[in-house]
Amino acid sequence: MKKRILILILVFPFTVFSQVINVENLRRVTDTVGWSGFARLDLHLIKNRNTIFGFSNRIRVQYRTNKHLWLFVNDLDFREANSNKLVSKNSQHLRYNYRFSEKTALEAFLQSQENEIAAIRFRGLVGVGLRFKLSKSEKYKLYFGNAVMYENEKVIESDQKITNRDWRSSSYFSMSLFPTNTISIASTTYFQPRFDLFSDFRISSQTTMSFRVVKNLRFATTLTYQYDEFPVLGIPKEQYRLTNGLMYSF
Repeated sequence: MKKRILILILVFPFTVFSQVINVENLRRVTDTVGWSGFARLDLHLIKNRNTIFGFSNRIRVQYRTNKHLWLFVNDLDFREANSNKLVSKNSQHLRYNYRFSEKTALEAFLQSQENEIAAIRFRGLVGVGLRFKLSKSEKYKLYFGNAVMYENEKVIESDQKITNRDWRSSSYFSMSLFPTNTISIASTTYFQPRFDLFSDFRISSQTTMSFRVVKNLRFATTLTYQYDEFPVLGIPKEQYRLTNGLMYSF
């Protein structure tokens, strides 16, 4: 049976300027063919000694057949306090899988990203690689993927516009655990070094734990960690975000 997830409430966000989109935890871990996905809209308005306003939107749509899988993700996030921007970013990601066998698939992806606070005016990615299924059990699923990707990035550094064009390797390890019928854990870690300068690398890790509250209603906690060895000047190397929320499936 197809399921769609709608995230109703997100609370306790810590600021993060995401630079590597982690799409693995957005994949529907299912062998069911057809459409699935979720849409989320969050609004924030706080008035005390400060005025804080923000909104975020995420749409994820997946279509699967026996051999093919298409995944599209659209993200928009904006927050400001007293007319000062705290977060302003958007991204779009399209991914295609063609399954050669039960354990091996071809992957190709396109990505567009902007992050004003992180001084990223534009970052475009295109890549292709292989994805391997490492497990057979229904209680846990393990995947490893490796791709070659081309990156075109425009950033603002010291009031100057800089364009970077690099070839990178993009490797990830993903696992989904189902210890009981009511608890699930999903975690994915990416490693993305430059081919011509291996010391210039990025790491992205996201872990989500959820448990069922009542039928079709789950509580989830997600921790996202990012590391960039050579970020834009003035941007920290390490960034993170912790969110808690309720998910309703139907």
